[in-house]
Amino acid sequence: MSHDNSARDPLPKIWDEDTRVGDMLKGKRGLVVGVANGDSIAFGCAAKLRAFGAEIALTYLNDKARPHVAPLAEALDARLLMPLDVSQPGQMQAVFEQLRETWGTLDFVIHSIAFAPRDDLHGRVIDCSQAGFLQAMQVSCHSFIEMARYAEPLMNPGGALITMSYHGADKVVDHYNLMGPVKAALQSSVRYLASELAERQVRVFAVSPGPLRTRAASGIDHFDALIDMAISRAPAHRLVDIAEVGRLVAFLVGGGASGMTGDTLYVDGGLHHMA
Repeated sequence: MSHDNSARDPLPKIWDEDTRVGDMLKGKRGLVVGVANGDSIAFGCAAKLRAFGAEIALTYLNDKARPHVAPLAEALDARLLMPLDVSQPGQMQAVFEQLRETWGTLDFVIHSIAFAPRDDLHGRVIDCSQAGFLQAMQVSCHSFIEMARYAEPLMNPGGALITMSYHGADKVVDHYNLMGPVKAALQSSVRYLASELAERQVRVFAVSPGPLRTRAASGIDHFDALIDMAISRAPAHRLVDIAEVGRLVAFLVGGGASGMTGDTLYVDGGLHHMA
């Protein structure tokens, strides 16, 4: 798939229809982690949060990724664009220190990153290496816990921490393999973090989209078959898109979800209901 999306091409597709809603999130500020290009789930979240009035900060993985992310950050008028490789010591701390210096407080953090080594991801869970399992857990799960720890002292009451999961955390999905147990751990972490942060009036969620044609998802073995299965079995008989994921995230960040926390919310056209 192409990763050469221009700065302006993807924006109107998921931006214009919601700018009419107004400033539902005006005054809210937060960090979105995981934008790789205009097809990223994280970009869908960032674009919708911005469309509803929030100020956003973005990160990029490394120097190779920056040229793909920087034009998107400019198009969304992102206040900050910072490097973040969660496997590199000190980078996450530096991101949150910059957020503290620039804004002082936060209203949301969106965590949309995951990784597993190819050999471990494409093989059976029983055959995965210890190193591969630990790397997948560190990048995909523990990094969310670490972000919550750095975000905690900055979070305003009513703030939200949101990560991305998948139905393979709940049920066995062919070829999802190692990421199934990893995402299950992530969803469990959401529940525990929600309990621990409730006293500070900080809410925690996992959002579980259906399969999407993103760069990250393309690493899953037989991904086209997974897409075909989702379309055929979901009651809606279609894939969701990043705009639909972004609208759900905007709802969770906003006051309409003030009575919710610790939940995994699905935006998959009803796929997770099907046996």
